[in-house]
Amino acid sequence: MDDWHGTGRPEPADPLAAEWERHRPAVFGMAYRLLGSVADAEDVTQDVWLRAAGADLGAVDDLRAWLVTVAARRSYDILKSARVRRESYVGPWLPEPLLTGPDASQPVLVDESVSSAMLLIMEELSPPERVAFVLHDVFGLEFGRIAEVLDVSVPAARQLASRARRRVAAAKRSRPRASKAERERVLRIFRAAYEAGDLAGLIRLLHPEAVYVTDGGGKASAARKLIRGGVRVAEVMVRTGRQWRPDRIEFAEVGGELALVFHRDGRVLSVDTVEITDGLISAYRRVMNPDKLVRV
Repeated sequence: MDDWHGTGRPEPADPLAAEWERHRPAVFGMAYRLLGSVADAEDVTQDVWLRAAGADLGAVDDLRAWLVTVAARRSYDILKSARVRRESYVGPWLPEPLLTGPDASQPVLVDESVSSAMLLIMEELSPPERVAFVLHDVFGLEFGRIAEVLDVSVPAARQLASRARRRVAAAKRSRPRASKAERERVLRIFRAAYEAGDLAGLIRLLHPEAVYVTDGGGKASAARKLIRGGVRVAEVMVRTGRQWRPDRIEFAEVGGELALVFHRDGRVLSVDTVEITDGLISAYRRVMNPDKLVRV
């Protein structure tokens, strides 16, 4: 497969190329929503392309649904084994940042379901629930296909999706999503306070019960437990800012939401996402694992 570019993109001369280019974002988006890993989603996308290139698609009446279903089967297998790997992961696990702005290298169907907060909500679902929810509620696939992917009956697939939908809805009610304007306002004030080492300013921006989560994966210096409390989180951030001395802190769209990217000496130190409640940062999540930053 000399035409392979590494992200599921065949050469335009391939007869399947036009249709693949239309549906590749859906294939990647399905895998990323299920796995929370850009690297794994790219691998799944490549696998799906190879499967499609070698298949007789003449009898396929809905190519998008066929491709997404193949991606879901492969992702489901990975997801089940990923649960085992997460048990040995060093420190908190966070989804790999996915750039979704106009300069993003990996196109994806952007909606709330690729946000860091939503991926963490779905992380609380069982693998079958997550697959059923994403396939039906995000991609609109019929329950017959979902039942085939999960090797269950159609009524069981409906039940899995319904149970997942209730759990997601309950979690979302407890974590209201801030508007784009509110997020930008809070992050701009936060960046200025962080750069100035303004402890009082950071405390004013952080919810009294704020939680600070850092994902270093054992490969970057990061707290291995959650840090709780606005004052405590602010103190840690001021101390970290003095130690890091970033060259610049840029805004970027990550998972469809505004985030902060910290740089120093030509490399990315971290990608930070937040949850905002009543105008205050209630959750601050920092991905520092270098393996998760290579595509940023």
